[in-house]
Formats: sequence, C-alpha cells, structure tokens
Amino acid sequence: MRAIISGGGTAGHINPALATAGRLAKEHQADILFIGTKKGLESTLVPKAGWDIRYIEVSGLVRRLTLQNVLVIKQFITAISHCKKIIKEFRPDVVIGTGGYVCAPVLFAAHALGIPTLVHEQNVIPGVTVKMTAKTADSVCISFPETTSYLKPACAKKCVLTGNPIREEMLTISKEAARKKLNLDNRPFIVSFGGSLGAERLNQAAIDFLNKEKTGKLQFLLGTGQRYYDTVKSAVTNYDPAISVVPYIENMDTVMAAADLVIGRAGALTVSELCALGKPSILVPSPNVAHDHQTYNAKSVETAGGAVLIPDAEFSGETLSLAITELLNHPRRLTEMSENAKNIGIVDGAKRICDVACRLSNILQ
Repeated sequence: MRAIISGGGTAGHINPALATAGRLAKEHQADILFIGTKKGLESTLVPKAGWDIRYIEVSGLVRRLTLQNVLVIKQFITAISHCKKIIKEFRPDVVIGTGGYVCAPVLFAAHALGIPTLVHEQNVIPGVTVKMTAKTADSVCISFPETTSYLKPACAKKCVLTGNPIREEMLTISKEAARKKLNLDNRPFIVSFGGSLGAERLNQAAIDFLNKEKTGKLQFLLGTGQRYYDTVKSAVTNYDPAISVVPYIENMDTVMAAADLVIGRAGALTVSELCALGKPSILVPSPNVAHDHQTYNAKSVETAGGAVLIPDAEFSGETLSLAITELLNHPRRLTEMSENAKNIGIVDGAKRICDVACRLSNILQ
C-alpha cells in the first residue's frame, strides 16, 4: 500500500498525521510520503520522525477583503498543479489530509486524478480546510459525534467516527505503576498544564491556589511552559516538596496515567487523551483560537459528565480552588467523572482512520 499524508501548521494537525503514518506502516507495510510547507511545523516534526516529505508553497486566506488573497488564490492553484506532479510520481493508493491549509491542494489534486481521499477533523467544529475538502473527499473522519451537525448533509453522510489517534505509550501504563514510578503517595495528585508554550491564565490561577493551599493535603505538578517557568517558579512561595513546578512535562504518559485530576486547555488531542484514559478534568478553553473551537471540545466532555468547564475570563485562583475543593470533597463524583469521560473516549483512533483508508483504497482502486 502507498499513501500520501498531508497536514500542517500546528502540532494538532501534524501529530494525528504522524500517528496514522506509523500505524499504516506497522500494520499494512505502507510506503508513506508527506506533503507540507517549509514554513510549517511539519518541516521539523516529519523528518524528525523519519518520514520523507515533499514541500509545496501555499498560504491561508486572510479573513478580510484584501489584495493579498488574490495572490494566495494564485499560489493555491499553482500548488494543486505541483501536487498533481508529486501524486503522479508517487502513485498513492490513498491520500489523507489531517487539516491545515496545506492539505487542501493535496486533496483537491488527488480527487482530480481519481485517487481516493479522506480528511480527518480533530475538533468538534470543523475548520475551513476540512469544510472545503469534505465536499470532494470520499470519507470524512471525525473525532466527536457532534461534528456532523456542523457539516452540510451531503458531507455529514460521509462521516465516520474515528476519534483522534492516541499515543500508544499513554495506554500501556497503569495508574498504580505510574504513581509508583513518580514516587507518589496516596494523596490526590493534580496536574495542570497549558501545552508546550504554557498558558499565563492557568499559571496565575495555579500560583494563587498553591500559595493559599495548606501544606500536605495534595500533590501537585504544574507545567508552566518554557517562557513562563522562571516567573512562575519564583512566584510560588509554598515550598511543600509535594508541589513541583517544571517548564515542560516530558513524561506526560506517566503523569497523565497517575493523575487523579487534570487542569488544562481543551485542545482536541488533550481532550481525546483525557477521555481515552478516563481522567476527570477542569477544562479552561483558550479564547485565542479560531471559531472558539476549544469551548465546543470542552462542552462535549462536560455534557457527558466527564469535565468541569470554566471559561477563561472566569478562571482564577479562587474559582480553581472552589472547583478542586468541591471535587476532592466528593470522591464519588470524581469516580463518576472518570467513568463518564471513559465512556466517550476512543482508544483506537489511529486504527480506525487506517481502516477507513484501507477500505477506500480497496473499494475505489
């Protein structure tokens, strides 16, 4: 089997692409080629993972009336032509897009050449690229059931619920083994992080909470993000050894497995991992994302009873303290949240996406 995979710009689009590639290669001995841009994060992450990548020049539309969009459209048309050449050379059985504007010309070129295509959406609210390419894609893989209501009926009929790919290492360690590995005792272990870059709002709330927290009641790990680390580290004046402040959580698989409660943003992959692991969470959607999609991701879990949603503007040390106290004082609710999250979690997202790709390849060849 031969497959072209394209997704770029952010890790949220690239990591699902990498997970899918890994599964296709492992289970189906597939030959994989990526298509991306040199300015996107894929130019670093894809070669680092050991995959071949070809580059095209394409940019996203500016969301206002401007002459720049004329140049973007011209570039887009040229990119489709370039992609056709790459596709003819590589001769894939299927072409997969995981979002980001780079995958649009790839999918359109494949469709024009009669190659089966699928596009994968990570969030509840589909992005512009997914909405565009869903019209011609043979299959639309979605991560949340609610996504179908945001697509046109003809596109919704093509939807297959696959979930997001979950890193295998996250599913292979038990909570007991993880806690032992981290030298944790039987006190509640709470983890807070705002992604690799960190989130100032989450950090400040954690500082306020920790500095007022009575020593000895719980264990707390705060991942600040590299740029905030020095400031946060010096601001936390509670020197309880059970409180750890780090710039980045390197061993996230172990930490997540060990956690009793997770505080974080509501990016699609984070939400999917929390649900797959059955982790109760306090989700604070980032207000700085397109279409406020993190709020919709968080609402999906909150509605299922697996998370507490606190809007960014309302999140503070006080609201965090109230939420944590309420949950820790009612262990049964934490258990119910864990079960509810797990009930909507999908642990085999990569396999499901690959199954769709294989089915399309076999049917449409």
